[in-house]
Parts: sequence; C-alpha cells; structure tokens
Amino acid sequence: MKVYEVGGAVRDALLGRPVQDRDWVVVGATVQQMLDAGYQQVGRDFPVFLHPDTHEEYALARTERKSGHGYRGFVVHAEPDVTLEQDLVRRDLTINAMARAADGTLVDPCGGQADLRAGLLRHIGPAFVEDPLRVLRLARFAARFDFGVAPETLALARQMASDGELAHLVAERVWQETARALAEPLPHRYWTVLRDCDALAVVFPELAALDATTFNTLCQRLATAAGQPVPVVGALLALALRDDAAWGALCARLRVPQDVARAGEDALRSRALGTDSAEGLLRTLEVVDALRQPHRLECLIAVRAAAGEGDAASAGRLRDALRAASGVDAGGIAKACADKAQIAGAVRAARLAAIAGRL
Repeated sequence: MKVYEVGGAVRDALLGRPVQDRDWVVVGATVQQMLDAGYQQVGRDFPVFLHPDTHEEYALARTERKSGHGYRGFVVHAEPDVTLEQDLVRRDLTINAMARAADGTLVDPCGGQADLRAGLLRHIGPAFVEDPLRVLRLARFAARFDFGVAPETLALARQMASDGELAHLVAERVWQETARALAEPLPHRYWTVLRDCDALAVVFPELAALDATTFNTLCQRLATAAGQPVPVVGALLALALRDDAAWGALCARLRVPQDVARAGEDALRSRALGTDSAEGLLRTLEVVDALRQPHRLECLIAVRAAAGEGDAASAGRLRDALRAASGVDAGGIAKACADKAQIAGAVRAARLAAIAGRL
C-alpha cells in the first residue's frame, strides 16, 4: 500500500499558495484493508475514506468508464491493480493531475508543472468530454488563477457545447460551480471563458442574449466586486439582465439560493429610487425590508458601489435614513391611533418626517 498527496494541494504548493484541503490517493489497497486500518468509508459511487485522526479524504486509486450522461454516468474500477498514473490521467486538467510521494517526489505524467509555469489550463485527454461539468470547472479555474486556456482545450469545450452534452448538467451542480466562481479573485473570467467556448448560450441563455456592450459592462462590474460576498457579486447579473422576470427565471431554473436571488431582486426593484429625497430613501428601505433585515441594505449598498450607481454620500444617506426610521416609536403611534386602519399610514408618515429631518 502506498499513499500519495494529489490534486489541488500539490498544485497550490507548487504555486506557493496556501493549501486549504489535502486529498490523498491510496495505491495497492482494498476496501477491507482501509476499514481494518480504522478508516471510515464515505464514498457511495467509489471508495473514499476519512482518516481516523485527520479526517482528510483518502480515495482508492481508480479508473472510470463512461456509461451514461452527466457527471454520475460512470462505471468505476477501484482495485489494488490500478496504478497511480492511471488514477491521475482520468482527471480533468494537467495542473490537477500531479501527485507527491511521502519522500517529496513529484509524479507528473501529464506535464502539469510545465503548464503551471506557462499559466495554461490544458485538458489531459479525450476523456475530458465525458463529464460536462469540466467545462464549468475550466472556467472557474480561469477565474481563480487568470490562466489562459489552451487552444485545443477551448476547441474541445466548444465541441461539447455543440454536441449537447452540457444540456445534461444538473441545476444544483451548475450553481455550485458558479457560486464558487463568483467568490474567486477574478469572477469575470468565468463568464468570458464560458462565452468563448460557446457554453454561455447553453447554460446561461439569459446572459448570452446580452449585447456586447452590456456583457462587457457586466464583466467590468464583476471585476470591481471581486472579494465581495456571493450575493453582492451575483446581484450584478440581475442588474445586467435589467428585468425581474428574466432574473427570476434564471434563479428558478438553477435553484439559486434565496440570499442571492433576493439581492438581485432588491437591486432591480430599487434601481429607479433616488436617495436625494425622504420619499426615495424610505421607499428603498421598504423595498429591501431594511427595518427588519438591515443586512439587505448593506448588500444593496455594496451592489450599487460595484455597479457604479452609488457613492459614499448616497450610502451615508441610506444608513442615516435607516437609523432615523428605526428611531420612530411605531408602538406608541399605534396606541395613539383611534382608527386601527390608520396605523400603517401614521407610522410611515412619522418615518418619512424623521428621515426628512436628517437631510
């Protein structure tokens, strides 16, 4: 039995980046040997185990054979006769197909180290086409490292889009990769790579329909928002679409989490509301339900800043308006109203007056 560190940990160490998670491949072992050594099996589709002390993932070396559509359509062979090289060459990109032995020896059968030095994302072989999710992963790694895409890899991704394989992607997996891309240092690269390999029209038809100027503006805004929480970056997609229905359709199709969907809705529905008047400020607070959920106002402020639609002064007015409106004694006003039907109007009028007093 031999154990090798593999994948992202090896890649990031070679790049001088912090290693977040470590994955290991075990060569020459059986499931029973792993269980006897105290490892806990967690993999359903292939043998993956948790180390009894570190809880890091250890997978038996395996090969895969395509048996159907999508990322689950594989027959897995994980037996002691599978070599490390066989395990590595089934992976997606050369930079992810390196291993390091216990003595520090680098195992690099696909030239991943050379591609790291060249800043290039290159697929390993024709098996790349067997998993459509790899196209999204390709774009996400571009957003992480700002590497170029090898011409032959771009051509292969285009062929996958043309052949209809991307249509088999599961909505949750699409959003999972997209959310991770939105959190990368260069989120705009995700979208430009998907556009360049013709995948955007398949996976995000709403965004593919944008004219060139709008799409380029979106990319500029995404670059500006890099490092912001995913709801902030994601809301910029909604602003690019400029339409509640289109944004809602995208969110429904991909099952976008509520915080991201809502951030986009808030940005769209408050877009026409100014911050120079008490009425505009109060309407904005109402749209984002800021009195009960002040974090939504902070999200909106960040979105507007990234979109170039709000400055420090307008952000300050919105925060002052929230403080003023929050200071209104709604309970006291309700008690003083003889007609209960007038309570909501009276509370709103008091909040409007309080905000006006801050301007």
